[in-house]
Order: sequence, then C-alpha cells, then structure tokens
Amino acid sequence: MIIIKSKKRLLTSLVVLIFGIIIFLLGLGSTGLVDETPPLFAAAGRAMSESRDWITPKVNGLFRFDKPPLIYWLMGFFYSLPKNEVWDSFGTISARLPSALASLFLMLMIGDTLYCWPQKGGRKLATPIVASLGFALSPLIIVWSRTAVSDALLCGNLGISLLLFWRRMACNKKENCIFPWVFLGLAILTKGPVAFVLAALTISSFLFIQKDWKDLLEKIKPKSGLLITVLLSLPWYVLELIKEGKQFWDSFFGYHNFQRYTSVVNNHEEPIWFFLYIMVIGSLPFTPFLFHGIFEAFKDLKTSLKKGCIPSESLFIYCLCWLGSVFIFFSFSATKLPSYWLPAVPAAAILISNSYTKLQNHKNSFSYLWIINLLILLGLSIAFFLSNIWLNTINDPEMPNLASNLLSTGIILKARLFFFAFMLFGIILFVFRSQKTLLYLQILLLLGQAFLMPPIRKLGDTSRQLPLRNISKQILNSRQGGETLAMIGIRKPSLHFYTKQIVFYESSAAEGVLNLFERFNFDRRINFQDKPNYDNESFLVVIDKYSSREVHWSKINHQKLGSYGIYNLWRIKRSDLNDQANDLLSKGFEANWRNKQIEKF
Repeated sequence: MIIIKSKKRLLTSLVVLIFGIIIFLLGLGSTGLVDETPPLFAAAGRAMSESRDWITPKVNGLFRFDKPPLIYWLMGFFYSLPKNEVWDSFGTISARLPSALASLFLMLMIGDTLYCWPQKGGRKLATPIVASLGFALSPLIIVWSRTAVSDALLCGNLGISLLLFWRRMACNKKENCIFPWVFLGLAILTKGPVAFVLAALTISSFLFIQKDWKDLLEKIKPKSGLLITVLLSLPWYVLELIKEGKQFWDSFFGYHNFQRYTSVVNNHEEPIWFFLYIMVIGSLPFTPFLFHGIFEAFKDLKTSLKKGCIPSESLFIYCLCWLGSVFIFFSFSATKLPSYWLPAVPAAAILISNSYTKLQNHKNSFSYLWIINLLILLGLSIAFFLSNIWLNTINDPEMPNLASNLLSTGIILKARLFFFAFMLFGIILFVFRSQKTLLYLQILLLLGQAFLMPPIRKLGDTSRQLPLRNISKQILNSRQGGETLAMIGIRKPSLHFYTKQIVFYESSAAEGVLNLFERFNFDRRINFQDKPNYDNESFLVVIDKYSSREVHWSKINHQKLGSYGIYNLWRIKRSDLNDQANDLLSKGFEANWRNKQIEKF
C-alpha cells in the first residue's frame, strides 16, 4: 500500500514537472533580454562571474545595491559554467534560469503539499494539479518567471518557506524544522527584510486564530530557526556594510527599502485598492474561482473559530492569512508595482483549488461561477476579434510597426482561433456538468500558452532587441582606441550588457549635450569588463531617430556608422562636442547631471 501511494505521489509530481517545464523552461534562451531592468541584473551577475568579486554587485561601473546578492550569485553561477557562450548565445538562459527554476520548484511544492495533505473534499490526484496550474498559469507568474529579475526568485523562496512552515505545523511527527528557515533566509538574501515581514505577518495571523497556537509555534522551533535564518542571511549585509559603509546603507536600506515603502519612487504611485485590480488580473481567466475560494476559506475560518480546527485541515485558512498579509502590507506601500503581488500568487492558486474541491458538491455555485467565467472567456474572444480597432491605438516609438507585424505574422489570427475554441470548449464542458472542467480548461490554456507565447516573444525580440544586438556588434567592430560610448534619448541598459562597455546615458534635451561634455571629464569610471580611453579624440554615440532630429544634436558634426531599427550609430569628435557645448553655454543652458539620477532605472 505504501508503495502504491509513493507511486501515485511520484506520478503526480511528474505530471506537474512536465507542465512546469512546458511553461517555464521551453525556449527560455530563444530571445534576448527585455529592457529596462533585466539587463541590469544580468550584467551584475555576469560581472561577478568574470571579476570573481562575489560581494558587491556592479553595473556599468556603478554599485548596484537595489537587491541583495542571491539573484546575482545564481546568475553568476550559470554564467561561470563551461562553454556558456556556446549554449547561451544571447546570455538569457543564465539570467532567466534562477527565476524559472524557483517557480518550477514552488509549483512542485504546491502540488506535493496538496497531495500529502488533501483538504476536505479534495481529490488526491486532480486537486494538486489544479493548484499547481493555478499558480503556473497566472499571467504574472508566466511573465516574471521568464524575466531576469529577482521577483520570481523571492516568490519561490518565500512560497516554499511558508508551505514548509505549514507542513511542519500540520504534521504530528516529531521532526526537525530546518528547511523552512533556510528558505526564509534565502528569501531575505533575494529581496531583503520584506521577506521576513511577509512571513512573520502570515504565520502570526494564522497562529492568532488558532486555539492551540503555542503547540503550533513550538513545532516550527522559532528560536533555533531564527538563528539559522540570521546565520544564513546576515553575513553578506554585514560584509557589505563594512566594505562600502554609508553608501550601501543609504542606497539599500534608505532608498530601496524604507523610501520605496514610505514614499513614491520612479512615479509608481497607485491608489490603495491597486492590488485588488492586480489580484483580479493575476488569476485570469479563472478569477471567479479565486473569489469563491476566498469566500469558502472565510466560512472555514468562521467554523474553526467556533469549533476549533485540525491543523492538517487548515491549509486554506493558512493561505487566506498568507494572501491577506501580502495584500494589506503592500496596499499601504507608497510605491506600488504589479510584481509586488507575486508572493501572494501561490496562496491564490491554492485558494482556487479550494473552490475546485467545494464545487464538487455544490451544483448551484458551479452554475453561476461558470457563467461568470464563460463571460470572461467571451470577453477575451471578442477582444481579439475586434483587434483591428484597438491595435491601431498602440503607439510604441520603439516598435512603430507593431500593429502591422502582429497582423502579418498571423499571431492575432491564432489568438482569435484559440480563444474562440477555448470559449467553445468551456461551454461544452459546462453543458455536460463535467466535475473536472477547471482542470481541463487549465490544460487547454497551458497548451495555448505554449502555442501563442513563443511567436509573441519572438516578435517582441525582433522588434525591440535585435536592433540593439546588431548595433552592439557594430560597436565592438568599429571601436577604435578604447573610445567612450554614449546613448542619447531612449535608454537601454542592454547596450551595456551586449557590448560590455561603459555607457553614458543622457537625455535628448539640450542639457544632455552639456552633461556629456562634463561627464567625460568628471564622471570617469571603469569596470572589470571595460576601461575606456577618456582622452581619445572621438567617441561613439547610439542615438534614436527621434532624438537625432533635435537641433542641438543634429548640428554636431558626426560620422554615421550604421542604422538599426530606430537607432543610429555615430562617431563624434570631442572637439565638435566641445564646440556645441560652448555654444549652448553662451545661450544660457547649464549642465544638470550632478542633480539628476539619469541612470536610476
């Protein structure tokens, strides 16, 4: 009997693994990096690998204290593997693998948790898969798990930690409690103190509503566990503080943690109910089942407060505390981004599976929920059939031909056919009252994602990143005597990533001319990958076609070396830049680079 259970558990994990590979890993390195933030992470990770400085992240000759080092360490590890330039020609597999693997492991953990601890009414094989796919098919997870930033890695480490905490509290066996604290420490090394705050809010709110909270708290061994977390996560912070001092303290703790939470950074101001919108979007097209799962969890909570609750049957209540903690904490943050919702997506997925289990015996709920869901599918289908209307409203200066390219490549036609078939399949399953309708539609959506997303990613890469890769190649071939490199107007950190050169980013305004003139003299920097010759008589400029039309730039004598997409490559003599700068100074313009954070992406 034990062998049969082990085989079924292994089979469930294998199914989840295959689905996860399709969603997270297939074609991971087929496209280049997406500006603006991912190239900064990738460049810092690759710089660690090449310089062997595994303490301080650096990008473009500057310290990068935005995030702790775990994401850079993992990227650097993959960049250090033999023949990396052969199997990772774009440099994107190494940069994206930490995010993809973190989501894949969390997906497996979600499925295994619901298999080993099936909740009331849950089907042992179907429910774990529904929960796992509910997580993996979230639009937010699909995007960020294939993006070279730290959000998915935080979601993975924190999610695994919180699930392991609950598993330990639900288990009656006397076992050690090391791994939840280890993963919590990794989460703190991924994005800082916010990981500990979210974990503390989730666990404390869950324990608060439990009558036997002291016994549950004892099971997770907080004293020894906190020591493990501190020993794992604290040394880097101490080393960096000793090494870089006030600069690290002000940048990481002051700007990227305290200031981001208490004030609006980079114009990311949103209303307090912002994450209600994101919660709706983050579970599409199955959002009705999330709200039904939340409602049912509240009912379970109400019952448990009166009659008590068996720990092993409290997973949905725990996830309600988990989702609520993320929602409340970030709703009060002054700076709000959609990616902040990622740590709540695992809880949302498990609550969707709560709806799935409850609907097995509630036919009335089944009807109205599926009617709402079918209306959502109908809306998506109509949106793609009316795409000729809204496509013309897209105005992206970096992809001026996006609408025509979407139509000519047949992507829109494929999307129309898929969502129409998706809606039709949903109607058929609804009519026949299939008990596994949600699971079947999830599998169909998975196949559709694998069918539609690769050409969309390829089109985006061809339109936005291919010109930058090509112009970077020409820069490497055209550079003479260590010429400095500048980028004017549209700022693309991927230019630094592809060329491995120091890039001076400036605006297209007249002050940009003066800033560049002064920065070549006073803002000189080097890094392990590039040591520019600031005394060279010429320098290279990548300038977009919109900025090149500005009089103060077009008047500068220049040699045009090439044109790729919307970008031009110029060679300019330092003397010609100086002449234009002096002319602007005589007209009353002033340099402002010391007061602006032009490279704060």
